[in-house]
Amino acid sequence: MKSLKSLRLASALSVIGAVVTVAPAQADTARVAVHIATDAAPTQAIDRNIFGQFAEHLGQGIYGGVWVGKDSAIPNVRGIRSDVVAALKAIKVPNVRWPGGCFADEYHWRDGIGPAAARKVHVNSNWGGVPEANTFGTDEFMDFADQIGADAYVSVNVGSGSPEEAADWLEYMTAPTETTLAKERAANGHPQPYKVALLGLGNENWGCGGAMSPDHYVEEMKRFAHYVHNFNPAQHDAGQMKRVAVGWDSGKSDYTEQVMKAWADKVYSWDIEGVSLHNYVVGGWPPHFPATGFGEDDYAATIREAFNMDKLIVQQTAIMDKYDPGKKVFLSVDEWGAWLAPTPGSHPGFLAQQNSLRDAILAAVNLNIFARHADRVKNANIAQMINVLQAMILTDGPRMVLTPTYHVYRMYVPFQDAKLVPVSFDAGRYEHGKDSMPRLDAVAARDAEGHLWLSLINIDPNAPVRVALDHGRSASGQVLTAAKVDAVNTFAAPDQVAPRAVKVQSGTGGLVIEVPAKSVMVVRVD
Repeated sequence: MKSLKSLRLASALSVIGAVVTVAPAQADTARVAVHIATDAAPTQAIDRNIFGQFAEHLGQGIYGGVWVGKDSAIPNVRGIRSDVVAALKAIKVPNVRWPGGCFADEYHWRDGIGPAAARKVHVNSNWGGVPEANTFGTDEFMDFADQIGADAYVSVNVGSGSPEEAADWLEYMTAPTETTLAKERAANGHPQPYKVALLGLGNENWGCGGAMSPDHYVEEMKRFAHYVHNFNPAQHDAGQMKRVAVGWDSGKSDYTEQVMKAWADKVYSWDIEGVSLHNYVVGGWPPHFPATGFGEDDYAATIREAFNMDKLIVQQTAIMDKYDPGKKVFLSVDEWGAWLAPTPGSHPGFLAQQNSLRDAILAAVNLNIFARHADRVKNANIAQMINVLQAMILTDGPRMVLTPTYHVYRMYVPFQDAKLVPVSFDAGRYEHGKDSMPRLDAVAARDAEGHLWLSLINIDPNAPVRVALDHGRSASGQVLTAAKVDAVNTFAAPDQVAPRAVKVQSGTGGLVIEVPAKSVMVVRVD
């Protein structure tokens, strides 16, 4: 086993209440100079949609996580639990992808509208073989999105559905009240048309969405892109709906290649605005990394795999650039995250897993990668929002707990639509056994008010890093860390991994920030 020197935090940080103040560091603590190019004109915005969420009818992701029913003793508004809404509003969720996922390509929207007694109950064949009551359907989802202030990203059924079914669904959601379907929507309680910001043209149609060849999918995709329309007058000019075609699954390039080739040669009658990329940190199928009780071996393996996202985006971008050098079509990483071994004793088809400090670091690494590729990556949806995979929130009946990943998303709110500012630094290496990766990661951006924000991730679980900035007199913000990389928040102990305030003043050596081992830090540099 080989690693950097095992340096102790000891006197490097002194903690007063919830505020971390920097004290003199040990002499052999690694020091990294970070150059923030504040003189460069920031032109590329970090699209707020890279902080999107994903909610599928899977396990307790919807039922119990979002929907408890109007008659529930759990506080709710029209059946949607109020504690979850408040938590999601705090991280300013830009969009929610729904109803799937694999579930989307077996979903028939008419089964989930109208009176509860009229809704059809089906078997959820993708996730656990359990009954799907359809009590949470189109109108409930749109209500939920409105309550949290998010846009709707709706995936239509290309696998087992038809262009006619998808076209009717969009007309039901978006048409003014003069049409039969719009009158039906009004009768169901919503006279005004809904806004649909993003439209997924299928999901993983190379696999659970129908096992289609790339050529077959492209022909189907073109039909859906042509016949499915958004009729909302408010979206005819500004805020037009963006259609996202199915693209790459990790190491495969054939779908993206064929979709982009077709787009480059398209006729007037169809178009797309985005292509998807799905990628999970799994360590090989079936997913086997434990969510709790792991050590440095598993920590290093998962974080190293997380850095592979950069390579995948570079490869996918190269294909897209070949057909779209003007970058008119964006990349949508609309499924990503850590897919770990299921919680012992849970239903294996529900994909329930705990969420540790390790997962928070993994999330921050990916968000920084997306930000650096802001010219092409305009949307991303972590999988998934509540109770499933790398969730923001875990619930159990009336109880709710915020995960370490949630805290990263809240810390990163200032980066939403901020302008990317170039940074340069020697990342160094964190090495453990056969795993080698950057020790430090950093991204900077300037918000609409002109404030400069800096994200710093210390990957090394054993040693702090002193970061010397060439800009600024002070820095303040938050740091997320814990005693162990596998630390988690539970219903009994919900704050084991929680942000603490950081304040740093410039000294004789300039502005130097001590970044603790295994931590994510976001500061405003003044």
